[in-house]
Amino acid sequence: MLTILGFAMIATFLVLIMMKKMSPIAALVLIPALFCVFVGKGAKLGDYVLDGVTDLAPTAAMLMFAIVYFGVMIDVGLFDPIVRGILKFCKADPMRIVVGTALLAAIVSLDGDGSTTFMITVSAMYPLYKRLKMSLVVMTGVAAMANGVMNTLPWGGPTARAATALKLDASDIFVPMIPALLVGLLFVFVLSYVLGVRERRRLGVLTLDEVLEEEKETATVLVGSGGSGDGKVSMRKGGTAGAGVAGGAGSGTDAPEDATGSAASEDDDGFQGLDPNRSTLRPKLYWFNALLTVGLLTAMIMELLPIPVLFLLGAALVLTVNFPHIPDQKARIAAHAENVLNVSGMVFAAAVFTGVLQGTGMVDNMAKWMVDVIPASMGPHMALVTGILSLPLTYFMSNDGFYFGVLPVLAEAGAAHGVSPLEMARASLVGQPLHMSSPLVPAVYVLVGMAKVEFGDHTKFVVKWAALTCLVILGAGMLFGII
Repeated sequence: MLTILGFAMIATFLVLIMMKKMSPIAALVLIPALFCVFVGKGAKLGDYVLDGVTDLAPTAAMLMFAIVYFGVMIDVGLFDPIVRGILKFCKADPMRIVVGTALLAAIVSLDGDGSTTFMITVSAMYPLYKRLKMSLVVMTGVAAMANGVMNTLPWGGPTARAATALKLDASDIFVPMIPALLVGLLFVFVLSYVLGVRERRRLGVLTLDEVLEEEKETATVLVGSGGSGDGKVSMRKGGTAGAGVAGGAGSGTDAPEDATGSAASEDDDGFQGLDPNRSTLRPKLYWFNALLTVGLLTAMIMELLPIPVLFLLGAALVLTVNFPHIPDQKARIAAHAENVLNVSGMVFAAAVFTGVLQGTGMVDNMAKWMVDVIPASMGPHMALVTGILSLPLTYFMSNDGFYFGVLPVLAEAGAAHGVSPLEMARASLVGQPLHMSSPLVPAVYVLVGMAKVEFGDHTKFVVKWAALTCLVILGAGMLFGII
């Protein structure tokens, strides 16, 4: 019964948010609470929620201060050279922009933190997608898949969990997987090219100078008329009038100025990263900010301190040094408060979902059922089975639940048929490109929140492509004899 209710709860959640009948926060809270009552454990709901909140509180704190830290770094111009480099490569060509999104996400993912990757990628690419009226779900989908492949790095989490659960060396798991992962990453780039060509056919191509000139003309018209930009239509070479942006994020309303005098970026569809005159820039502190960021990421990879503590200290330091006056510090915090509230609120709402899943025993029963239904004849092929199961299991449960709860059981079944633990561990990494878009991954809410994309729209777009990426990695692993 718990197995059926567990699958029913997950299915209900996904259907409601994809049909936009409920917001993700409401669905994450109300649906598990209702199913907890169905299970007959409504009296323990409070305990389950508090357990979930306790588990996710460090993640929420990390995201809160990471958003402030990287938000301020964007304000002061640390990532402007990256933005200019990407813009120079993209040349306002939708195909290049989508490929550039995948490339940027993959490079930034080397730090091993999904939230950081999404904050930097969206901050750099969002103005281009917004100005050219490209589909924002393409941006979120491509970024999530690129990050999902790179999430298998030994310091990214899943590989370390698999190594710990099966008492193996992380390098023994990861290094042989590199060829298959490179194939997966190449597939993401090819897919980005295909999606970009589709966007190019829909929108046409402009040069960067034409886009910037159009932006200046539009801004002049808006200032003169005092109106919003929701109704403006731009004709593009080789294309038709700009279509609406997917995900409901196409508003072009002028943003108000903040306390420091720079335009707020919430709904501003201008190239904020290229504005050389915004008052928040701190060019004299560029190398301090760069070294601080490199030091912070190095400390994170070396695990010198817990990640939430590192970002807490980093946010306090970067605010104090770059904005020594208290009113300016308050203005910077206020400028990023909406993202902080949206993301941290979503994480705590997800704590209800995970708390009920784990507390009621639904996750354990679902995992046991899936292992039990595997035919005995599939025993010699348990690595393949594990790779396939990693797609739904890492999507419907946390990495901790899968790697510490399910993988050891699968590995034991594989060992009985002569399948080595190393093969099982490598196969378990296959599902990560899909896992990064799971509603149980806090970083995905940073991605869709900053991109102003509905979570349901992102899910409908990315699931099929991410699952295909996973299968490509699995096929490459088997072809190379890794799995």
